[in-house]
Order: sequence, then structure tokens, then C-alpha cells
Amino acid sequence: MSHGQIWRAIDALAERRGLSASGLARAAGLDPTTFNKSKRQAPDGKPRWPSTESVSRALAAANASWEDFAGLLAGGEAGAGRAIPIVGMARAGAHGFFDEQGFPVGADETVRFPDLGEDRVYALEIAGDSMEPTYRAGDIVIVQPGAAVRRGDRVVVRTRAGEVMAKVLGRKNDQSIELVSVNPAYPARQVPAAEIDWIARILWASQ
Repeated sequence: MSHGQIWRAIDALAERRGLSASGLARAAGLDPTTFNKSKRQAPDGKPRWPSTESVSRALAAANASWEDFAGLLAGGEAGAGRAIPIVGMARAGAHGFFDEQGFPVGADETVRFPDLGEDRVYALEIAGDSMEPTYRAGDIVIVQPGAAVRRGDRVVVRTRAGEVMAKVLGRKNDQSIELVSVNPAYPARQVPAAEIDWIARILWASQ
């Protein structure tokens, strides 16, 4: 999802409600300038991205869902996009549920996501509180297996023992991988590389 796609989708969301970008921000309880065009670039020209919280509040104000926003991101109407599998963390730990690349092969439920040319993406429902306040139990994250990951990326990891967890990727070498929780109540974990089944990058979160 590009910077331009995100902002065009927000503009389209406001238009659906007959509002300006400022009006949508105001209806969402945000500063009226939050979605203004002047706020979309920093003074040095670098792109500014809306926060997940501001998008979530805008969707609530517009009485729209993540599936609606997915359609707008794809350049279509609300509810457009394509269906992708959605799985819960508990089921994700089941033996044989994923293929060798970390893509679910037994998911029955689906959600809508923009058709952006990424064929192998799926949705995962967060469980537990180790990633609060970034992700809370029940949040949906969009996951891309096989994508390159680097230190600081938010990822979903599955161990060979079947444990599935959302973490921040820390130090990584041939011997071990550091998995960091956002919630300070949970210490960082050092997992031997041989015990990792796969690591998938989190692309987006619907909160």
C-alpha cells in the first residue's frame, strides 16, 4: 500500500459521507487538520502517513469497516477487494495448517483486502497482550509469508513446536533470533534459529 493509496482512500471515505477531509477528522474526534493535504508531506518533503488509530477512528465515524476501507484502497467501492484467508492464533498452531512457505491451507473464513498484486497474504487475529498497546487481542493483522524481514519489523513467527506469536524482530543471526514484545511486562526472547518454522512480515493492522 503506497502513501498515495492510503490518502486517496481516506478522501474517498470522507466523500462517501458527504464530508471534506477536515469534516471527517472532526467527526472522528480528531484535530480538524489531521487529514488535510498540507499534513500529508513533512516540511522536508518526506511523506507523512496517517496513524492506525486515526484511520480506525475515521472508519468508526463513517460507519465503515476494514473491508470497506480495503475496497477504497484498491481504488474501487466499499466492500470491494478480494477475499483472503483469516485464521486465529490458536488454530494457526495446529500441525499441517500451513504449507512450507507459511501460508494457511485449511482456512474456511475470509475477509476483504485490496488486490495490490500480492497473491500470498492472509489475515491473523491477534491473541494475548504481549504486543499491547500496538496490537490488542481481537485485532486483525495482514501477514505476508516469504517477504524479506529486517530488524525492527513487526512479524508473525511460528516455531516448529507449533507456537505462533506476533513480535518485533530483534537481532537475527545464524544461531538465534531475538523476538521483542511491545508490552514491557514481557521480556525479549532468544529463540534458536533451528526451532523457527517460519517468519512472516505484518503488512497492516485493522483495529
